[in-house]
Amino acid sequence: MPWRRLLGWFRRVFGKKKVIKLGLYGPPNAGKTTLANKISMDWTGEPVGRVSEIPHETREVQKKEQIIVRAAGKKLVMNLLDMPGIATKVDFEEFMQHGLTKEAAQQRAKEATKGVIEAIKWLERVDTALVVMDSTRDPYTQVNITIIGNLEAREIPIIIVANKLDLQDANPDAIKDAFPQHHVVEVSALTGKFVDELYGEIAKYAR
Repeated sequence: MPWRRLLGWFRRVFGKKKVIKLGLYGPPNAGKTTLANKISMDWTGEPVGRVSEIPHETREVQKKEQIIVRAAGKKLVMNLLDMPGIATKVDFEEFMQHGLTKEAAQQRAKEATKGVIEAIKWLERVDTALVVMDSTRDPYTQVNITIIGNLEAREIPIIIVANKLDLQDANPDAIKDAFPQHHVVEVSALTGKFVDELYGEIAKYAR
């Protein structure tokens, strides 16, 4: 029996994993930590990390373990992993535009680069991925394509989150058009709009 069929047989017989490692991936400032905080606050009453308008606020993997989610008639226990933002280039001068000194900006760039590498390494340990995209921006970018491609290559289930519906120029349909092969859920992590629908998708497709 080929190994893929054998793996499928084991999943049908023994069911899903007891604890799902759910990784949040995406470019900087897509709203990953805002969404991670919303999920964690809904089910544990505690946030995951700090949010900032400065890119690469999250520079290390932030974890919240043993979150029990009940959605779509199912109970799901998951470890939430908020990943540093993925970028093809980290420029310290960008941080200086947000008021950081040159020394602080260079240090932040160094930590951000390390965070990108760490996030990529964690792909080997993630069971299911939420790929968070800013629905006010063009989704067809090298970063998004690279993230999706790496997840697909590892056969990790993907749910794309079209975030920031609360903004006037949000266009989630552009994300659906760019990645029609994947499930796309429209949400506002900031206001909580449609996050319940996201829980239903996680319950259905996480493994």
